[in-house]
Amino acid sequence: MNKQQSIDLIWQKIVNETTIALDKEPILEQFLQSTILDHRSLGDSLSFHLASKLSNHALPIGLLQPLMNKVFDDEKILFATSRDIQATVDRDSACSVYSTPFLYFKGFLALQAYRVTHALWHQGNQSLALMLQYSISTHFAVDIHPAATIGSGILIDHATGLVIGETAVIEDCVSIMQSVTLGGTGKESGDRHPKIRKGVLLGPGAKVLGNIEIGEGSMVAASSVVLKSVPTHSIVAGVPAEVVGKTDVSEPSKVMNHYFKPC
Repeated sequence: MNKQQSIDLIWQKIVNETTIALDKEPILEQFLQSTILDHRSLGDSLSFHLASKLSNHALPIGLLQPLMNKVFDDEKILFATSRDIQATVDRDSACSVYSTPFLYFKGFLALQAYRVTHALWHQGNQSLALMLQYSISTHFAVDIHPAATIGSGILIDHATGLVIGETAVIEDCVSIMQSVTLGGTGKESGDRHPKIRKGVLLGPGAKVLGNIEIGEGSMVAASSVVLKSVPTHSIVAGVPAEVVGKTDVSEPSKVMNHYFKPC
């Protein structure tokens, strides 16, 4: 299955689920119709949904929606969106259908809005990207710098209080809980934020600070403060965090088990 086929499959699932939901919840007819059923593609629908939520006097919907449509015309970006939806359905025990994160999960929506700011940033529209970042932050309580680099297959669960700094890197297949900070350690400039490798699980309230690496397949326990790099497939916990064990799966992000028994 190629990228476009994967995108179309996710979109068809959303449309089918929405049609069923419309029969069960007729009071939501206007919302479901205008947000999903009136649109021909995942990108068109997502652009309308995000623009409706994030528009303001400085960024009216008539400006924001076409801008977002142009970004989501990029197959690579929209494929990342489809992988984020799949990751949410696969990993979040509160989510069993594809339309739920698309319509209601602010972690997913904030991540897709970030993808727009990231595209704008690299097109040289940095002021516009920052203006949209501000709107995302105030609406979703999620603050992701447009220059941060984020892969696909990402789950941002609950999302409230998430902060991701300018030079942070998040690879594919990472799961991030609420109140996580990927920040700097002071007023240093340049490359100063964490690098989160593939398959990592970041627990609720984890603070990862500085230009350090969280190795592939590792887990950061809830409320830990990580100030030094973490080896691959390690579990770290505490303030400051130390290695307390090894992960028993290759990608903790997919299993979402926050329990660990210290070695």
